[in-house]
Amino acid sequence: MTKSKAKVQSIRFPQSVLTPVADFLTKQLHLLERRKKNIEDTDPFSDESRVVGNAASDTEAEEQFGHTMSSALKEQIDRRIIQTRKALSRIKVGKYGICENCGKMIDTDRLMVYPDAVRCIDCEKKTSK
Repeated sequence: MTKSKAKVQSIRFPQSVLTPVADFLTKQLHLLERRKKNIEDTDPFSDESRVVGNAASDTEAEEQFGHTMSSALKEQIDRRIIQTRKALSRIKVGKYGICENCGKMIDTDRLMVYPDAVRCIDCEKKTSK
């Protein structure tokens, strides 16, 4: 590891900044988990009284659409839950706000908008190409 990279990695946010961020992310995690549970409860396929094969074709199509939409929403929420947990883990190990690719500090403006960011904007642009 080069001297400059070691110096960059030794820079950390102070605990007075990390504590409110961790609190915010923890609240976000609970909201996401509740939202996921609500989506699971509204999934037509989770209804135990649902009768397979005896429904009219329009009812079947409506249930299929509702299930597909619920599945897509759950998948998005699952990704957000993973990102939030990862950010909380990075806070615990002292790597929050440090780009996982280049080791430089992530711009605070980026973290304000996207608190679970793990890459700086330059590395994010490279990975999204």
